[in-house]
Amino acid sequence: MLLTRTEGHARRETRQESRARQASGLAMALGLLAVVCVLSVAIGTRTIPVGTVWDALVHYAGTEDQSIVRELRVPRTLLGILTGVAFALSGAVIQAVTRNPLADTQILGVNAGAALFMVFAVGFLGRTEVGEYVWFGFGGVAVALVLVYLLGSAGRGGATPLRLTLAGVALGAVLDGISAGIRLVKPRAFDYLRFWDAGSIAGRPLDVALTILPFVVAGTVLAVLVARSLNAVSLGDDLARSLGANIMRTRLLALIAVMLLAGAATAAAGPIGFLGLMIPHLVRGFAGHDQRWIFAYTIVCGPILMLLADIVGRVVIRPGELPVGLVTAFVGAPVLIWWIRRAKVNG
Repeated sequence: MLLTRTEGHARRETRQESRARQASGLAMALGLLAVVCVLSVAIGTRTIPVGTVWDALVHYAGTEDQSIVRELRVPRTLLGILTGVAFALSGAVIQAVTRNPLADTQILGVNAGAALFMVFAVGFLGRTEVGEYVWFGFGGVAVALVLVYLLGSAGRGGATPLRLTLAGVALGAVLDGISAGIRLVKPRAFDYLRFWDAGSIAGRPLDVALTILPFVVAGTVLAVLVARSLNAVSLGDDLARSLGANIMRTRLLALIAVMLLAGAATAAAGPIGFLGLMIPHLVRGFAGHDQRWIFAYTIVCGPILMLLADIVGRVVIRPGELPVGLVTAFVGAPVLIWWIRRAKVNG
């Protein structure tokens, strides 16, 4: 009996130490995010001193550098934070729901679905404001998710992670082809969307960030609320039911969260890929397998990577810029190849 109590006490101490370590790591990540935000506002085609950045925010005098900070850099940084949270967290939720380590909004065709619906809205309906075509982005995400699940679950064996991945890649290719066809038929849509299609947060006014803010907040709150239930779902349907989890409700709420997050972020910044694939894998090393900690770290680390990629895009070909979507693709593709080789994913 004494030995049992000692073992239980030791386990409790281990859990407490683990939580303290995770909390301290999250605090460090928040500090890093603050530093990256300052760099994002200060660094660009023209590097602005931190003191000038502070004066622009607190003691605005209307100088050229201060105007750049307030009118260009701050809205760009805020949009980077929101889209970084949205893309990274939607990837983490999809991976938890499908139990698929390769799941991502781009790999599963979600970005392509949102893009197709928004190309349709711009090309055929003349919707050119984010507040107008963001709703089409939500619809595209929902349709893509349903189609991927139906294709991946058809036939024997059901919706396995490999089948969902293959269905998503195939569907994404088809939807991208349709989008390209619309842009060729409708030159107006092509002209308007050519920079958006590469994935960029440059040149967006503050109104864009404010438009998607409620959707990103709602999707984040919803994802956090179902995180505990997703821990049970990740163990398998049978075991999740034995633990009292409502599987259908959990998956439905999780997919609604993905629709809100991916739809809003894609509408604002374009179909930026690989962020939702990389961040969950990076944070699991120190967040463990509890979805609550994974989501917490993802919410902080997603904007860090998004803003760092944007900073690299600004300075690598000065005075020009690379869209952030291209930078994340350059980083994300090798990460995907490394993960596939490491996990020995095969048929």
